[in-house]
Amino acid sequence: MKIREINAMRGPNYWSVRRHKLIVMVLDLEEMEELPSNKIPGFGDRIRIMFPGMITHRCSKGCEGGFFMRVDEGTWMGHIIEHIALEIQTLADMDTGFGRTRGYGEKGVYNVVFSYIEESVGRYAARAAVRICEALIEGEEYDMTEDIQKMRELREAERLGPSTGSIVEEAESRGIPWIRLNKYSLCQLGYGANQKRIQATVTSDTSSIGVELACDKEDTKYLLEQAEVEVPRGDIISRESSLKDACNYVGFPLVIKPIGGNHGRGITVDINNHEDTIEAFKIAKEVSSRVIVEKYITGEDYRLLVINHVFVAAAKRTPAHVTGDGKHTIEELVEEVNKDPRRGYGHEKVLTAITLNDLTKNIIKDAGYSLDSILDEGEKLILKDTANLSTGGTAEDVTDIVHPANVSMAERISKIIDLDICGIDIMTTDITRPLSDTGGAVLEVNAGPGFRMHLAPTTGLPRNVAAPVVDKLFPQKGDTGRIPIVAITGTNGKTTTSRLMAHIAKMKGYRVGYTTSDGVYIQNRMLMQGDCTGPSSAEFVLKDPTVNFAVLECARGGLLRAGLGFKNCDIAIVTNVAADHLGLKGIHTIDQLAKVKGVVPETVLPDGYAILNADDDLVYDMRRSLNCNVALFSMDENNPRIQALQRIGGITAVYENGFVTLCKGAWKMRVMKAESIPLTYGGRAKFMIQNVLPAVIAAHISGISIEDTKAALETFIPSASSTPGRLNLFEFNDFSILLDYAHNPAGMRALQKFTDTIEATVKVGIIAGIGDRREEDNKEMGSIAADMFDEIIIRQDKNLRGKSESELINMLNQGIKNRDPEKKTMIIPSEKEAITYAISHAEKGSLIVLCSDVVPDALQLVQEFKEKDLKGELTLS
Repeated sequence: MKIREINAMRGPNYWSVRRHKLIVMVLDLEEMEELPSNKIPGFGDRIRIMFPGMITHRCSKGCEGGFFMRVDEGTWMGHIIEHIALEIQTLADMDTGFGRTRGYGEKGVYNVVFSYIEESVGRYAARAAVRICEALIEGEEYDMTEDIQKMRELREAERLGPSTGSIVEEAESRGIPWIRLNKYSLCQLGYGANQKRIQATVTSDTSSIGVELACDKEDTKYLLEQAEVEVPRGDIISRESSLKDACNYVGFPLVIKPIGGNHGRGITVDINNHEDTIEAFKIAKEVSSRVIVEKYITGEDYRLLVINHVFVAAAKRTPAHVTGDGKHTIEELVEEVNKDPRRGYGHEKVLTAITLNDLTKNIIKDAGYSLDSILDEGEKLILKDTANLSTGGTAEDVTDIVHPANVSMAERISKIIDLDICGIDIMTTDITRPLSDTGGAVLEVNAGPGFRMHLAPTTGLPRNVAAPVVDKLFPQKGDTGRIPIVAITGTNGKTTTSRLMAHIAKMKGYRVGYTTSDGVYIQNRMLMQGDCTGPSSAEFVLKDPTVNFAVLECARGGLLRAGLGFKNCDIAIVTNVAADHLGLKGIHTIDQLAKVKGVVPETVLPDGYAILNADDDLVYDMRRSLNCNVALFSMDENNPRIQALQRIGGITAVYENGFVTLCKGAWKMRVMKAESIPLTYGGRAKFMIQNVLPAVIAAHISGISIEDTKAALETFIPSASSTPGRLNLFEFNDFSILLDYAHNPAGMRALQKFTDTIEATVKVGIIAGIGDRREEDNKEMGSIAADMFDEIIIRQDKNLRGKSESELINMLNQGIKNRDPEKKTMIIPSEKEAITYAISHAEKGSLIVLCSDVVPDALQLVQEFKEKDLKGELTLS
């Protein structure tokens, strides 16, 4: 079996609009296509032994053991690999249960689709599942231990930490979208100008001065002392020669820690002699140039969490430890503690497994023991020098018993240090009494405190401490941090519609970011060039903090490669669905293509609108799967679908009596005459009128008045700058050139209707075959060209996309000759040479139509010739 490709869906996609995180593996079964599971001796027994947990896989049978029934009946290896990929993720403690396997459109080739929690794990699971399946087929032994551990390591390396993850989950539950900005914990909540950022538990609202103070233990302690907050006696030194004097001043027992440390790094506690202080000093110096020598306060270790200057949670922290039973060694006791099902690798579970590293071994040695020592029954041995959960410590929620004086103190400290989110570490013998009564003290104030101990304490009540963070970032009720998003898809017209919609919003005063097939624009400034209709380009716009209105062109390529770059939009426009790119990425029929395009309107929010083409059956049928409002547009005001929606008070736009007209119910609001809209070339470009209609609806839904929309339509002038490659007409002294991106039969027919309205002595077409289109599509392009033009020049695209130059030329030629065997045709492979030849041989009054795929290059060449023409330097043969 051979893996052709593995793609990770990260947003709404062809396979599922609701389940975004999917792996899509294209798998060629090769000879295994002829060997379903029931034809492989012993396969069913081997997979049951290897994966007993698969008994819970119900599969299409809908009952326990359903998958094994399918194996016994005979199912293909792609289906089995799907289930293996899901099961091994479950064994690695990532339970995720969605999967399906469907034909790719080629014999023996399948799309194996399954859900994942972390992308790197999903990709690994895909490859591992194939290896495991091959071993099962051959009856070979396969040890999954390494695979399971590798997936756990990948998850820990990729996943958000517990604190960041909890804030993101809380935001998601409120409908606030989010984007991960780096591979660590920097995340964006909301979109564009309304975004907020978090990095772990530091937010975009967190005071940088507060963070600096918290990271400087000397300044923190000084400010707290000045404010009469109980802190332990201490001194700060930078040289070992000062250590003895500092210890004598503070007095034993003491703590030595770095001035700029965090998360327990470099701290040594309960030091009782000068010899140990030297080693502790060296450890602290590895973290910070200056070191704190501080009185060791006895009692329990507590963390008080304050958010937005309000106390929200408290936990008692206990370092990793074992308790003797008089029978087992210390190493055996640790193994027993780690058997607790709540303990796991890294942050995968509530508790972290205790590791026996060098630090732990030294602590055991200092206590007079070794790993082989047997502790007396009931004797407690501390194994770590801090109480952090990440080193195996435990936490007990004590929020409800903290004395009011301690609560007040914590809230006051958050304002003294000026931290919106802070963790205050205190040591006291009794948290139910004021520190002043117990002799306790504040040990540290932490910026970016971990939430894990509060979210999932070992004992006590879990606290949703992420909620007050989101409350602070988005204080207004119902605020989701979104900006208006208009998403546009379809086979033809989507780029022009996107540009027009962006222009309308910009004219209204919005700061618009938009994506198109020729680039990404922020306020009409191109920041990325090329085909930018995929998810990364959409995210580029949504991450920009200057943008407060997004218009996103969404093409099939990005949808099939990774899904959409957003979860929901406010308005979706589907212009049309026509045969294009069929035979690619497993999409072989126009119905499948319609399903791809249909993903976009399915993402519209319930109170948003899907704007559908009522003249296109496939687009109109998309309404059946939508959970939002529907608006329709049509070139025929008498279209029954339009009339049906108007009868129930719906929103429509139609072309009637020469007008572009917006309708609410049966009431007409004429926007302007189509012939007065520059984009339509005096009303002759009917397909441009069709592009205007949905934009007019989208503007109305967005709260833009008809007057403002009309003003925008009047100022949107078709040109090489505003609509590159879309009906760019260049008037030379003796001839004209029309440059257009028409790249499929439907686009060519629409272009033909326009060129038929142009008077010319002769019409010359420069066309090219397209490598990633079907043979019949290229032949049809040739046939249409034979009808459109008096003379045809066949050139060739820069990118042949899988076919040879001769193949493509022959396809076009055959289409031309089938239509008109006598048609005058030339072959000039180079686009530059083809354009140069056509211009230099242009007849007076002729029209040259250039169908180009690399629009910038063609435009530049035509504009160079135009400049020569203006200067009188253009010479015709």
